[in-house]
Amino acid sequence: MFRSQYDTDVTVWSPQGRLLQVEYAMEAISHAGAAVGVRTDEGVVLAAEKKILSKLLETSVASEKMHKLDDHLGVAVAGINSDANILINSARLSAQRYLMTYQEPVPMEQLVQTLCDQKQGYTQYGGLRPFGVSFLFGGWDKNCGFQLYQSDPSGNYAGWMAAAIGANATAAQAILKTEYKEGMTLEDARRLATKVLKQTMDSTKLEAEKVEMAEVGWKSDAKQAVAYRVLKESELAELCDCLLYTSDAADDTPCVDLGGRRI
Repeated sequence: MFRSQYDTDVTVWSPQGRLLQVEYAMEAISHAGAAVGVRTDEGVVLAAEKKILSKLLETSVASEKMHKLDDHLGVAVAGINSDANILINSARLSAQRYLMTYQEPVPMEQLVQTLCDQKQGYTQYGGLRPFGVSFLFGGWDKNCGFQLYQSDPSGNYAGWMAAAIGANATAAQAILKTEYKEGMTLEDARRLATKVLKQTMDSTKLEAEKVEMAEVGWKSDAKQAVAYRVLKESELAELCDCLLYTSDAADDTPCVDLGGRRI
């Protein structure tokens, strides 16, 4: 990408019919840490690469890439975190206003559309710049069940069965297209998301402290309510160890899932 007379303002079209400021925002996201989402009939798994810039950084204080919007809805972030915080706070307020007004959780697509309308507004008026962040929304509502949406700085959004954003998103999407299968369990989705992250990250070994993972799934087998849950580091370590065993063709040691069952 290069500077030109057409990229000084977000409202200026280039002769090729492009909004260069929006394209620059998308380019910034392609250099951010990867995030992956996988939808199943049992729930939605969101996973992301956590970049540790220094050994002195305290990483256990707060989540950097995973955020809870409501009890039934979470989001994974790729891009500029400060931009993401503004939009996430706006989405949380919208969800609580809907709950207070109608006494029921906000439909997922309605909340996603509201947030994307706000993002689109920042591509249409002078003196503003697009939000440099993409989201993966995972959640559930009574109308459509479990859902996964992806949005970009232009304000576009789409529903997916599995999706990836951030660094090496094209390669991650190719893996998801090959390995995603209808009828996957939540445990299968966790393993697939972990595998995709390993393939897209620069390091040769996937470690639990470099991964964040959350899921929206049923609270119990009764399937009467869903909950957003962030996986603990011990659970992430089991997933990373399982991936290490299965990726080594010479090692036939079985790994176990988070319930202790042999895989």
